Amino acid sequence: MSLKASNGYILPTVTNTYNVYHKGKGLIGLSSEITLPDFTAITEEMSGSGLLGKIQEAVMGHFDSQEMEIPFLNLDNDIFSFADPLEVIDLNLRASQQNLNRKEGSAGYRGLRVAVRGKLKSFKPGVLKQGGLMNASITLELHYILIEIDGETQLELDKLNSVYRVGGKDIMEEMRKYC
Repeated sequence: MSLKASNGYILPTVTNTYNVYHKGKGLIGLSSEITLPDFTAITEEMSGSGLLGKIQEAVMGHFDSQEMEIPFLNLDNDIFSFADPLEVIDLNLRASQQNLNRKEGSAGYRGLRVAVRGKLKSFKPGVLKQGGLMNASITLELHYILIEIDGETQLELDKLNSVYRVGGKDIMEEMRKYC
């Protein structure tokens, strides 16, 4: 059962489960946790007449480098499919987000999808330890990220095509008219 947040009663509680897909195929060998990248705006310091001090002005739609590490419990064929530095890596993280309806007390689920594209930045084969995990990983330099909740785009950043959308609003639309 999908619960819509439009009534204001829905409380997202936990990520029930998730999977990672590359080219439509579920990856194997992943660890339990992937940290999504931060969105840190590039800023320019302003000061001068008419201002009482300094202001860090965000350059709309421009963000610092974004990385995302994809951890693997052990080395597997999947990790080597990302090792080619000439290839773009296109991943989809799909999650079932468990929810609670505050008014009724009923539980339900909604979909969460994070799509990313980027290039290999680093590859860590991990460690060999008898009876242990290797903790291998790749780190991607992201060019694109999309976050959807229940099929609705909440955030999209495409650094190569001047696209930055938040909650359905195209932040860069006016800028693109002039360029």
